[in-house]
Amino acid sequence: MNKVLDNYGATIRDLRSTIFHMPKIDLHRHLEGSLRLTTLADIAHQHGVDLPSMSPDELRPLVQVVDDTPDFHGFLAKFKLLRRFYSSREAVERIAYEAVADAAADNVRYLELRFNPVALALNQGFSFEDVADWVVQATKRGQIEHKIQVRLIVQIGRHEPQYARQLAQIAVDRREDGIVGLDLAGDEINYPIAKFVDVFQWAKNQGMHITVHAAEAGPPGNVREAVEQLGAERIGHGVRAREDISVMDFLSRNKVTLEICPTSNMQTGIIPKLSQQPLFAFFKLGIPVTVNTDDPSISNTTLTDEYLVAISGAGVPFRALCRMVLYAAEAAFLPETEKKQLVTWFHEAIKKFMPGSYLDPL
Repeated sequence: MNKVLDNYGATIRDLRSTIFHMPKIDLHRHLEGSLRLTTLADIAHQHGVDLPSMSPDELRPLVQVVDDTPDFHGFLAKFKLLRRFYSSREAVERIAYEAVADAAADNVRYLELRFNPVALALNQGFSFEDVADWVVQATKRGQIEHKIQVRLIVQIGRHEPQYARQLAQIAVDRREDGIVGLDLAGDEINYPIAKFVDVFQWAKNQGMHITVHAAEAGPPGNVREAVEQLGAERIGHGVRAREDISVMDFLSRNKVTLEICPTSNMQTGIIPKLSQQPLFAFFKLGIPVTVNTDDPSISNTTLTDEYLVAISGAGVPFRALCRMVLYAAEAAFLPETEKKQLVTWFHEAIKKFMPGSYLDPL
């Protein structure tokens, strides 16, 4: 342990063990990118999903980044095939339950899992309301059985504005069932936010929290738009903010939390090299940054992996990583009383891994 904290001369194995045993928070994880390969093969067998292969090993390159050339649209293309696997209520519930179980197995103690009812429903003709209820029920069961706190975020695709109001209503109607927010995601290059402003402002007035994918592939100014026009409290990715000092200043002054996903940023080609990942640079500028998985199965990663990448690849000191866990707790989409309890719990838990005050300036 001392080797890890004094660094950082620990072996990668020691560091991985320390990080694995730490309690962690994932604020940015997509349900549709969290499917086990073995589950995909099972569903394909059971429901006759027409695939080039039923073998998990042969399915891997179709739904997971293996040796792909980094490319944003290539990364998004993985989801097109995945939409074919939500073939029954049982399949949707199994996928949602396993996403919770897999997070808990990695010592994630608080998870915000986002899902797109359109992706889960449209290919099979299910109603959006039904699939939302199936996800709610499965995650509730997963929480109880795996001792993890989970909240849900309804994701709206930028290319599907025709469903935005219905999805926002679904989220609002299920506030008491653990749905706490809305997310806008997808291709920000070709689909601007104009068609979503009224819906997101309405949802926020109904008590929904807002997070928006912005400045991932799109320009830095998308961050300011997301905050000022959609009411975003957090930004998914936001890494291209590094290109505009005024946007970085805006994030720091307004304490807008960034949900950064290091491996995903590499695989989409947004960040060419891990050494160029701005995670720690943002941190030093006073921007609340968090480390997340994005799509664990597509990226073949865990949150332990992402924390390790942040330290060993992106140059984040272990003490700063501990503070990022607190940033995540402070940015959780929870009522203030529950959030304070979460922050207090994580503060006490993290202290066991970081003796002394990790809250002091570096």
